[in-house]
Amino acid sequence: MPANIFSKENMDMVVGITAGVLTAASMLPQVIKTLKTKKAEHVSVLMLLVLISGVSLWIVYGCIKNDLPIVCTNSFSLLVNIFMLILRWRYGNNSKARRRNMA
Repeated sequence: MPANIFSKENMDMVVGITAGVLTAASMLPQVIKTLKTKKAEHVSVLMLLVLISGVSLWIVYGCIKNDLPIVCTNSFSLLVNIFMLILRWRYGNNSKARRRNMA
């Protein structure tokens, strides 16, 4: 007999993976916009550092619980957020530099 795809266990897994993927992908629009405009002065470094810390703790939690979906989705999120932090440092002061060059 085939497994019930609508069982509580399967639905828990689907909801958890969906939540993880959506959360992990939430920073992608900002990354794309920053890459296109090469402007990031309005992105908060503190917010990114807090987010990176929280995501890192989720990875540790997932390892402790031996929960691969938590580890995988949060690892992807960590990479995206670190990349955004790098973009913030690279493009964060663009407008100030341009104003100095115009003067």
